[in-house]
Amino acid sequence: MLPREEYIEQAYFFRLLRERMQQAHSTQDLLAAISQEVLATTRLPYALDFMMLELKHTGGFATAMARLAHYFTPFQTYVVAEAEREQGRFDFRVALEILEREAEYRTKQPTPAGLFVYQFETLCRNRLGYDRGLEAIAGDPVFNDAWREWILTVRRQIGLIDFADMVYVRSELYRQHRGEPEKPILFGEKEGRIALANRKKDPLYLFSALERHLGYPTVPRPKPEDTQRYLLPALQRRVERLESRIRLLEEELRGGINLRRFYKENEPGGGTA
Repeated sequence: MLPREEYIEQAYFFRLLRERMQQAHSTQDLLAAISQEVLATTRLPYALDFMMLELKHTGGFATAMARLAHYFTPFQTYVVAEAEREQGRFDFRVALEILEREAEYRTKQPTPAGLFVYQFETLCRNRLGYDRGLEAIAGDPVFNDAWREWILTVRRQIGLIDFADMVYVRSELYRQHRGEPEKPILFGEKEGRIALANRKKDPLYLFSALERHLGYPTVPRPKPEDTQRYLLPALQRRVERLESRIRLLEEELRGGINLRRFYKENEPGGGTA
């Protein structure tokens, strides 16, 4: 785990990059500018310098983040790699917002349970793939051996066993109901109660309940695309003219067009508008 100030600066970096990508600047220029803004006493400026060099050679961030495994987690690298994949539809700006919220959560005394649920929900909502995604999650240093073993078990059993059941049997509530389990307890009593109430339901309902009751971080939702920005101004004007003609035709069918509204006020021989 990194010091808290590192995660504060990471969240700041991901937010600035996401917001400034709307501007007409190259990514290299954005990285160079942001590297001057982040706290110089952290290791993030060195990471950004290396990412700029890698960006020139490969055109992406994921390879640089993979080589900086002591600073970026495998899950962070995996999310960026999926966003940069040419065949995928995962928006890079959504990926940056996901990493921003994860870094913010790490600054607030995170729990392994809360961090896992957030990362696993990210895979579910964005269809990033369970096999490589859960393997990346298991490589996070916040998880001990018991957690890593369970995450890899989820990787093998997802789709075969209800996820709520897998959470419940590793919770404190299960121990209260069934006695001492064979495997270590990973979730608390409240997590077990919420999981028990969401058995045989969509896992997204379980995630939402954990966020409401336990304050787990919320995964960003993909925003609907604004199709209006693709309409050319000239096309918009043509549509407006067609709408005006249609209104005139409708008036003619209803009994004639009222021409008085086209007269100029005080014009000789004319009426008032």
